[in-house]
Order: sequence, then C-alpha cells, then structure tokens
Amino acid sequence: MRRTLLAVTESFPIAGTFTISRGAKTTAEVVTCTIGGSGLIGRGECVPYARYGESVPGVLAAIEAMRGAIEDGMGREDLARDMPAGAARNALDCALWDLEAKLSGVPTWQVVNNEAPQQLATAYTLSLGEPEAMQRQAADNAWRPLLKVKVGTADDAARIRAVRAGAPGSAIILDANEGWTADNLAYHFDLCAEARIALVEQPLPAGNDSALRDHRRPIPICADESVHRTEDVAGLADRYDAINIKLDKAGGLTEALALREAARENGLKIMVGCMVGTSLGMAPAVLLAQGADFVDLDGPLLLARDREPGLHYEGSTVYPPEAALWG
Repeated sequence: MRRTLLAVTESFPIAGTFTISRGAKTTAEVVTCTIGGSGLIGRGECVPYARYGESVPGVLAAIEAMRGAIEDGMGREDLARDMPAGAARNALDCALWDLEAKLSGVPTWQVVNNEAPQQLATAYTLSLGEPEAMQRQAADNAWRPLLKVKVGTADDAARIRAVRAGAPGSAIILDANEGWTADNLAYHFDLCAEARIALVEQPLPAGNDSALRDHRRPIPICADESVHRTEDVAGLADRYDAINIKLDKAGGLTEALALREAARENGLKIMVGCMVGTSLGMAPAVLLAQGADFVDLDGPLLLARDREPGLHYEGSTVYPPEAALWG
C-alpha cells in the first residue's frame, strides 16, 4: 500500500497567558501530521518544545526526512528504531496508530488496554504568577478535584501557601520545572508537607538530580524532564517515586506504553501529562492514562479554541476520544 504524508503547522490561541518559570506564551503552536492510505487518513499532533532543543521548523524537517520510509509503508516499530524520541516521532507514531485503526476497523483502545476506556479526572493547571494572583486562580478553580500549580522560583513559599489558601479542598500537584536547587530542597519540601501537596514534579534540573537519592522526601516526587525513554526508568527508581509520561517526550504512544510498563515493573507511580495542545494531541494520551495515578490532560481546557470535533470535557472530567477525532 502506497501512502501519502503531509505535515503542517497550526496555531491555537490560549485563553489568556500560560506562564511557567521558563517564560510565557499566548498561543499553542502545533505540528499536525496526516498519513493517508487506501483512501483513509490517520492524524497525529505534536508540540515542539524548546527545552528539548525542538522548534517548529526542526520538527517539520525531521518529519520530511522520513517521507520516503513512511510512504513506502514503514511501521511503528521500525519508526521507533530509526527515529529519535521527540515531538516529530510522536506526530508520525500517533498518525500511524490512527491509520491502523481505520484500516483494521479495530479501535486503538482494544489494542492497548484490556478494558474499554473510562472517563478520567484531569488536573487543571494554574500559571506561575505573583502569590495574590495565584490565590485568585486557585479560588476560581477550587471546585476542581485536582490542581497543577506552576512554581520553580528561588522562594515559592508565598505561592504554595497562597494556592492552598485559595483551594483548601483540592489535591495539588506542584510543577517546579527544574527550578529548585539542592540547597533549598529541604525548605521547599517542608513547605509542601505543610500545605498537603500530593506530588512535586521535577524539582531539580535533569542530570543534576542525584541529591534526591539520599534526601528525605515527605511527599512523592515525580520525574518529568529526567525521563524520556524506557531505558531511563530503572536508573531513576532510587530518586523518584513517580514518572510523568508525555507523548511528545517519548516519541509517541508506542514508546509511551513501554514506559508505562517499565514504571510498573520498577514500582513507580504513573502520571500521564501533556504539552499545551489540542484534543488531537490529548486523545491517545487518554488511552495511555487509563489506570494512571495522576492525570494531567488539560491542554484543550487552556485554549480559547480547540479542534472540532474535540474531546468531551465536563469540568475536570475528560471522556475517551470518539473515532471521528482519533483512534
């Protein structure tokens, strides 16, 4: 079967501004990949991330470099072997999954999970800001069961306390985005215990997180930037309690499923997260997140405009994708 390949850039406005310790943005720039065959098409979406040396032009070039192999019928396993993990491979891998489902008539969930997918409660992300502004954000969303809060400054004490005051009944994940140091780790951990924080993501820079190995951890710590591929997992089990699996880091659903299994084998909790993207990018992650300990798939909730059709959200509840969207 001869295939066709198309990759384009799309821009979706964010509702307001999304701010983390590395900067702020007002649009989600995504790359959408379409693979066609036998009159059907499969779609995948990725979000190039500068932290990993990615850009939209670079991702488009990486996808274009695979054109011949994809159009000649390359499968997902060969793609994983011949292309490095990252956003470009994610778009191709997820498009292949979608095309396979359409060609076979077997929905993707039947291939990746033992049971039909269920609705999930996702975290809702609060941007980094001054404590007063973050407390207002928290109060406005205090009805949500799980909040994810961007921190990662030299002294996050006021922010942590402000968010807890604004949402006293919500479970809270803190995402430090590599912004803490070995010197202030104990200080921030004590604050987290005081504020009843459920999980802290990536407090120290990737590659410089050995201090976590022997450090008292009063709350669970989750690896994000420190984990990309399956072979990363075993070496992290002595310093983390959980890993955050993102399709754009792993290079697609195929590798992400292997990561999920590796985490379980190493006794680590599983978080399934996302970049700020549309429902097309979240759809395969909803299947991956079945049975996860923490779900952070709120990308479309942060947008002023999503794809149509998109995932169905009711508050913080996200439902499995319909075939018209993906899989």
